[in-house]
Amino acid sequence: MASFDAVAFDLDYTLAVTDRDRQSLLDVATDRTDAHDIDRADYLDAHGAVAASETRAPIFERLLTDDTDPEKVATAYRLAIEDALEPLDGVEGLLAALRESYRIGLLTDGPLAAQRGKLGTLGWADLFDAVVITGDLPAGKPDERAFAAICAELGTAPTATVYVGDRPEVDIQGAADAGLATVQVVYPGGPDPHPAADTTIERSELVARLPEIIESL
Repeated sequence: MASFDAVAFDLDYTLAVTDRDRQSLLDVATDRTDAHDIDRADYLDAHGAVAASETRAPIFERLLTDDTDPEKVATAYRLAIEDALEPLDGVEGLLAALRESYRIGLLTDGPLAAQRGKLGTLGWADLFDAVVITGDLPAGKPDERAFAAICAELGTAPTATVYVGDRPEVDIQGAADAGLATVQVVYPGGPDPHPAADTTIERSELVARLPEIIESL
């Protein structure tokens, strides 16, 4: 059984979810800005091809084929997500309880404005000892530098840090390759467990069971 000094989390689909699927929210953004429809799969492809930045405007710049302002669509999408964002029940108490024994961090992919906006909407600015948004880094997850950055901010070694996230290749394989222990969050309709995960946990059981799971690693 290993001993850990810190626990770091992914944000989206791990600690917070939206009350509608992302395609619906993307449709809200394009409707509000009179932009043409954008398929979620195309959005994800563009997201992966664009370097991290302050906003999602460079992503929409690749996707828009008319004269719609990419910054306006990016802002509309950010606000739609913030309006639909909901924390898991009890997550604030979970983080407070874990903080009594561990340093607590957040490593989240995305543009700075988008992820800061989510933290502001959730009221979580003070719940973490360290927050790293990959829009402020040379590379996002699964790049080892992203995981090294959160460990550096937490002041802990990778081998003394647990990472909790839902995406198999991005969160779990990336964290494992960087030397962190891994807990994959799974949920109905979500990705299958990844072989690199040290263990898995149902998202519905995260608040109740995560502390004991970390202790058992």
